[in-house]
Amino acid sequence: MDHAARMDRIYGVQRHIYDLTRKYYLFGRDRLIDELDVRRGDTVLEIGCGTGRNLIRAAKAWPEARFYGLDISDAMLATARAKIAAAGLSDRIVLAQGDAAGFDAVALFGLPRFDRVLFSYTLSMIPPWRAALAQGLAVTAAGGRMTVVDFGTQSGWPALWRKPFLAWLDRFDVTPRADLAAEIARLADRHRRRGETESLWNGYACKAVVC
Repeated sequence: MDHAARMDRIYGVQRHIYDLTRKYYLFGRDRLIDELDVRRGDTVLEIGCGTGRNLIRAAKAWPEARFYGLDISDAMLATARAKIAAAGLSDRIVLAQGDAAGFDAVALFGLPRFDRVLFSYTLSMIPPWRAALAQGLAVTAAGGRMTVVDFGTQSGWPALWRKPFLAWLDRFDVTPRADLAAEIARLADRHRRRGETESLWNGYACKAVVC
């Protein structure tokens, strides 16, 4: 089963309750949006936009920016389109289906680069996650910023918590990327950019920025 079909299988039903349930453990998403710091006319791309929850919140918070979302799952995109339409934001948020590890931004969105590129709890679900990061940075404009928030390895938590929680994540094909900090540093160095990684909540999650 390919990645797109697997995501549709996992979220074909869950997408209807995704936003309600994920708010209890996908921490740091709102901080990511609050720190966008975009100007009039800036462009923001979320890679792995899911139900469109982050894009809707960001579009409301930053009304002078333009927003774009990419996801590999048709099921998730169907939910995202419905939610965006219900929020009255269809004219400000453009969605497209594509593979995070290799998409043509010009063909999908008519733009080669974006001022902000976001990964919110998606790299842990993308098998070729290093390629997805490289692709994200490739479409980040000069002077722009790519930001990641995702699960950490729970290294600061006791085994009594860590082991069952990681096993539960694995049921949904979620694997925290232990080498994220090293990959961010490597990409930043290769492209002569500045990269930073921060552990959040004692290793529960991590945040990374390349600018």
